[in-house]
Amino acid sequence: MTQTSLFLLLLLLYFPCCNSLDTITPNQPLKDGDVLVSQGRGTFALGFFSPTNSKSRYVGIWFNNISQQTVVWVANRDNPLNTTSGLLSVNNHGNLVLQPFLNPVWSSNISVSPISINTSASAKIFDTGNLVLTSGTSSNNNSHTILWQSFDYPVNAYLPYMKSGFDRKTGFNRFLSSWKSLNDPGTGNATYMMDRTGFLPQLFLYINNATLIAGRGMDGCKTKRGIGDESWLHLQLLLHR
Repeated sequence: MTQTSLFLLLLLLYFPCCNSLDTITPNQPLKDGDVLVSQGRGTFALGFFSPTNSKSRYVGIWFNNISQQTVVWVANRDNPLNTTSGLLSVNNHGNLVLQPFLNPVWSSNISVSPISINTSASAKIFDTGNLVLTSGTSSNNNSHTILWQSFDYPVNAYLPYMKSGFDRKTGFNRFLSSWKSLNDPGTGNATYMMDRTGFLPQLFLYINNATLIAGRGMDGCKTKRGIGDESWLHLQLLLHR
């Protein structure tokens, strides 16, 4: 092997791919079988998965460095794919779109003008576990606008730096909702959300719209009722992992 060939081989090993491994772009979609890993500590991964004893396919975020897959967010939780031909991509309107063929089963569903030639949109998984969709101009790579982020749409797990409750500026009401079961990430019957109707805002856990636990309010009070629901147990497990 010549010195030139050896140098090229070492260069390829050091820089295995010119494409980013944590970003989805219009020219670089995420296919079933691909995994994006957050830069930094590589704490989180984004990809397609199937729950235990299920053949349905979902796009989710999970802890990358834990041997037992622990999913913390699911995009198409109520619209599973029945094929391994799924594709998560950024379309020409700047939306994240999940589709097996022509009809999308999930979208970030933002309203923006079509992406122009001088503007690019991309989605990146961060080491916080947040999937962020941004737009920016090619002439100024440091100028990016957040279009959508998964932290605004939690599923059944809170992560550090994630906000909860109602945001008056954006109108988002961030709350948790349980999986249907350990094998089905669909929306379950347990929710954990902020109640603003009382004298002091409090976090409440509801089962089938009935209050199970009243969380701590600003006065520090806490009340409890009976626990005995599989959805609550699954929510509790993920909250404390």
